[in-house]
Amino acid sequence: MEILETGFKGLLIIKPKVFKDDRGFFFESYNREKMKEIGFDETFVQDNLSKSQKGVLRGMHFQKPPYAQGKLIQVIKGAVLDVVVDIRKNSETYGQHFSIEIDDKDKNQLYVPEGFAHGFLTLEDNTIFSYKCTNNYNKEAEGALMWNDPDLNISWPIENPIISEKDQVADAFSGFVSPF
Repeated sequence: MEILETGFKGLLIIKPKVFKDDRGFFFESYNREKMKEIGFDETFVQDNLSKSQKGVLRGMHFQKPPYAQGKLIQVIKGAVLDVVVDIRKNSETYGQHFSIEIDDKDKNQLYVPEGFAHGFLTLEDNTIFSYKCTNNYNKEAEGALMWNDPDLNISWPIENPIISEKDQVADAFSGFVSPF
């Protein structure tokens, strides 16, 4: 397993060691002891899974404290453009975003700590997206930023994604007061 830093404190790319042969492949998608060796000691309490068609954009979501969540993200099938925005007020990278393509071929994962808004765009039909969370979901703690906010300047490779009603009325970053 290889862990790469991203330039955003706590945001990590995790590259598992994948064993392939004629039968298929095997890899450990999570090993708490190995993660503890590198100083990562989060406890996951909830797993989530979504399936989406190509062109679905989900985000930019977060959970407000005390229900904030860290997320360990992976794609089971298909591919996504995964994007996070740092919304930690005292962070050197506040208001900046990071994006990475994650797919079922490389098996790479992304760990998103508390204090980030998160979203993804599916790049293939029938994409299955999975993530482990460090806290349980709480509806009253939901927050969202506009996926196409001009102040965030996220470069999505699509003009008209399929988005939810909730994401159509998300907050603008210019008036956003971060709870982090």
